[in-house]
Amino acid sequence: MKFSEKVISAKKEPLKALESKILQVNLGYKCNMSCKHCHVSGGPKRTQSMDCKTAESVLQAFVNNPFETLDLTGGAPELNPSFRMLVSEARKAGRNVIARTNLTIFFEKNMEDLAEFYRDQRVELVASLPYYLEDSVDRVRGSGTYKKSMAILKKLNNLGYGMDSPSLPLSLVYNPQGMFLAPPQSALEVEYKRELKNRFGISFTHLYTFTNMPIGRFKDFLSRTNNLDKYMEKLANAFNPGTLDGVMCRYIVNVGWDGRLFDCDFNQVLGLTTSSDVPHHIDQFDYQAFIGRRIAVDDHCYGCTAGQGSS
Repeated sequence: MKFSEKVISAKKEPLKALESKILQVNLGYKCNMSCKHCHVSGGPKRTQSMDCKTAESVLQAFVNNPFETLDLTGGAPELNPSFRMLVSEARKAGRNVIARTNLTIFFEKNMEDLAEFYRDQRVELVASLPYYLEDSVDRVRGSGTYKKSMAILKKLNNLGYGMDSPSLPLSLVYNPQGMFLAPPQSALEVEYKRELKNRFGISFTHLYTFTNMPIGRFKDFLSRTNNLDKYMEKLANAFNPGTLDGVMCRYIVNVGWDGRLFDCDFNQVLGLTTSSDVPHHIDQFDYQAFIGRRIAVDDHCYGCTAGQGSS
């Protein structure tokens, strides 16, 4: 059964947006890493990057409307020239800022002061750490990634992140090592906290578990190994109607690197734009038009609604 039909069978109506609380902005696909599970297929050779004019339009749409949070992602969002401007101006406006970081970016050229910048701006950090064991992380993200990740997590702890300060939250993101659903988030968080504390003295605020989405580089892997249909069947069979109330697309507006508007970052990668009756570019943004809009869905959406959900 198609995902759209599954939603209607569960909710008796199509999936619709509620209040838009978060403006999620993909600043580009350029990244210092090429992780195997990356849904945008980010990497050093990717050239897609949001220009300054579009970034200014993003800022105006954010500060002139009742968004609570600016959520910056990529690629490595820190590589975009407008990244620090967006962070600083959003914080001046008194809004929350989330940066989705891969942790190794702190070791790149011109990033020497990045950790202190984050602390001074009180940016909420969501950091990728697919597992707490070195072999598992390096297998997915590249040799040496784990050691760099542990080093920067220690530094962030020393700056106050992930400790007792509510203004410096540090959350980690777990991804399965392959064609598996994530285990229960609460139990895995206890395990992560115990292992990282015992091994390195590292603390963090929360753990988020995400199912690998059947798009981007992970989809390429599934196709090469003739496992795409099998994985899609697994996701569909694990559909949980209880996740529909909390899926992120109902609470966010996503802006692609080129200014186009989407219901989520996954739709953005697939070019699945917002419904026809709302603006399609940040230059024409209208907050009221996005409330109650019909969410654009396809079968990849099973990834966000399988098991405990991934939003």
